[in-house]
Amino acid sequence: MAGRNLVGPEADALNLGAVFRALADEHRRSVMTELATDRSDSERGCNSFDLPISKQTQTHHFRVLREAGLIDEVDYGNRKGIRLRRADIEKRFPGLLTLLGAESPGGTAPR
Repeated sequence: MAGRNLVGPEADALNLGAVFRALADEHRRSVMTELATDRSDSERGCNSFDLPISKQTQTHHFRVLREAGLIDEVDYGNRKGIRLRRADIEKRFPGLLTLLGAESPGGTAPR
């Protein structure tokens, strides 16, 4: 079943301030850390992340990540799929995903 793509900004329009605001939240950052370390870049369901928050709050967090241009979302009606926009992020902000991948699960980068 084909889904409806929920579109974020074009790659050239990614804004560093919006990206930093999206990454300021620990739950959104943990999602991005998980996606950054998964080099397969396959589509994942929103429920595949171990987030200790309600479904409504998860929906909000994924919307913020999409609007910042960090992920693509596909709405299948009864579920949503997400995919990291790795190529766009690396083009616009080289090294950002490497930094996220180096972050420990507790939310801080190794010293």
